[in-house]
Amino acid sequence: MKREYIYLDNAVATRLDERVLEAMKPYLFDTYAVATSQFGYSPGIDARDALDNARTQIAATMGAAPEEFIFTSGSTESSNLALKGVALALGEKKGRHIIISPLEDFPVLHSARALERHGLRVTKLRVDETGRVDLAHLRESITPETALVSIQAANQEIGVLQDLEDIGEICQEKGVILHTDATHSFTRVPLDVRNVPVDLMTVSAHTIHGPKGIGGLYVRAGTPIRKWMDGGFQEFDLRPGAENIPGAVGFAKAVELVTPEETARLQGLRDRLTERLLEIPHTRINGHPVHRLPHNANISFRFVEGESLLLHLDMRGFAVSTGSACFSRSLEASHVILGIGGNHERAHGSVRFTFGRFNEESDVDAVVAAVAEAVRDLRRISPLGKE
Repeated sequence: MKREYIYLDNAVATRLDERVLEAMKPYLFDTYAVATSQFGYSPGIDARDALDNARTQIAATMGAAPEEFIFTSGSTESSNLALKGVALALGEKKGRHIIISPLEDFPVLHSARALERHGLRVTKLRVDETGRVDLAHLRESITPETALVSIQAANQEIGVLQDLEDIGEICQEKGVILHTDATHSFTRVPLDVRNVPVDLMTVSAHTIHGPKGIGGLYVRAGTPIRKWMDGGFQEFDLRPGAENIPGAVGFAKAVELVTPEETARLQGLRDRLTERLLEIPHTRINGHPVHRLPHNANISFRFVEGESLLLHLDMRGFAVSTGSACFSRSLEASHVILGIGGNHERAHGSVRFTFGRFNEESDVDAVVAAVAEAVRDLRRISPLGKE
C-alpha cells in the first residue's frame, strides 16, 4: 500500500490542480494543431486563439499588454533569455557590465557566469543579514557601462522579498534595464508592472499548481532584447519552436485559480509552523521576519545536519528540503545562507518548508511533532555539540 505523504516542498514543484488538467485536455486530444495561421486551417486557428487568450489572461495579471508576454519552457529559459538576450541586443553599444544579487537562483547566477566567460563584467551586490539588497551599493555600482541589473523579486530558499519599487526607481534614474526573477512570488505577492518599473520579469507555472515545462518572460515594450536560440519566428521572434498550447492554457488556468484568500490561508499555515518550530531550542529563522513570501519558512536547527533531518522526516512521511551540501550535486552548502553571513553549520542545519493549495492545518501540527522528535533524537547522537 502506498504511504500517504505530506508534501511541504511546494517551492520546488506543486501538485497539478485537477481543474488545470481539465482545461488542458482539449488541447492535448482535440485541438492539437500547431498555433500558426500560415496553414490556414481551423484547428491551427483554434490553437492560435487559445494561445492568444492564455497570453492575454496572464499578461493582465501583471498589468502588461499581451504583446509584452513571451511564453517559454519555464523560469530557467526565461532568465537565460532575459540576461543573454539583453547582452546580445546591446552588444558594445551600452557596455559589458551587469549587476546581480549573490542570492539569485541558478538560472540567473549561471547565466551571469556564462556572460562573464564571454568577457562581461559581473558585480554581485551586498545584502544584509536578512537577504535584502544594499540599495546604496546598487546605486554606486551602476556605471555608464552597466547594461542590466537582475535582482529577484523573492528568494527561492529563505523567501525574502526585495524592494523592487526602490530598486526599479534607481535603475530607471540611471537608465539601466532591470530584470527580476518572480518565479516564487508571481500571483502570491502582487506586482503590477504599471507601477513597479521592471523591464523584464521571469515567471513560471510549476510553482502555482500549473504544469511543468511552461513559463514566461515579461518584456516591457521598447526593451532591447534578441533571441538567443536559433530557429523559427514564434513568440514575436524571441522564442523559436512550436508553442506549448496545452501548457499555456494550463498556465492561464493556474493563474486564474490563485486568490488572495488562498494566499492568506497559506500565510496562516506558515506563521503557525514558524511560531511552533521556533519553540524548539537552538533554532532561528532565515530571511526577513516581515518581508518574506507568505508560504515560505526556512529554519536552521543547531547541532543537526539538515540531510539527516530530511531523511528522518522522509521516513515519517514528510517532504521538505535542505540547504545542506550533501543534497546538492555541486557538494556546496546553500549559497543563500552563506550569502547572508551564515556559517556552514547554519547552512547545513537549514530546512525549508513551503506550503501549497493542498496543505491543511493538520499538516502543520503533524510536521511540527515529527520535527521536534527527530531533532531531539539527532541531537542526542550529534557530534556537532551538546546542549
